[in-house]
Formats: sequence, C-alpha cells, structure tokens
Amino acid sequence: MSELREYFDNTKGFGVLSTADANGEVNAAVYSRPHVMDDGSLAIVMNDRLSHSNVVATQKAHFLFRENSSGYKGKRLSLTMLREEEDTELLFELCRRCKIDEEQPTKRRFLVFFRVDKELPLIGS
Repeated sequence: MSELREYFDNTKGFGVLSTADANGEVNAAVYSRPHVMDDGSLAIVMNDRLSHSNVVATQKAHFLFRENSSGYKGKRLSLTMLREEEDTELLFELCRRCKIDEEQPTKRRFLVFFRVDKELPLIGS
C-alpha cells in the first residue's frame, strides 16, 4: 500500500467515485484523490449525499482516477466499505477542501474507509 500512498500523494488528477443503491441504480460523482491510511485502507471525505447513501446501503464503490498528464494514465479501484467517522478531527485534518460553511453550518461530512479489493490500470486489464 505504500506504493498507492506515494501515488496519490504525488499524482494530480481527476477522480470519479461510482456507486449503486440497493436496487442497482448507478451514480457517479467527482471526488478528490483518496487518502491511503497506515493500515492500507483508503479514506474518502464524503458529504451527506447520494454517493454516501449508496455506499452505506451496499458497502461497495468503484474509484476511477485519471492522471493530469498526456494520454490515458491512471487507476481503477474496486472498493469495499470498512467503516466511517462523522465530522472527526481526522476528517478535517485530511480534507483538502473542507471549510466551515457559514450558510450550512450543520452540513454533515463523513470520512469513509475502504478496503481495496482490486486495482487495475485506467486502460487495459
């Protein structure tokens, strides 16, 4: 997992988290690079929206990451949810874009931890 940590710490790019609800309705949303934790899990900051609801319902997600470089380089990660934290100190420490929203001071955020089940390149198998 240290390779994955180094990759996401040093590689800028565009991420898409894909989820589905219990009925199979699919959703995709733009997300920041995940954080690779010391235990090897991935942590993703999520707002209280559709993607989060889907992950809680199914415990599954897929993260596609395209590097900001020429060509099509990146990763596809199949994920299983392990646990979550709500509005914790760790969440705000890791969050790259979190700030106090004065218009929505009660906005809920979650730090969701995932196990990486499978890692594939962006193109090919």
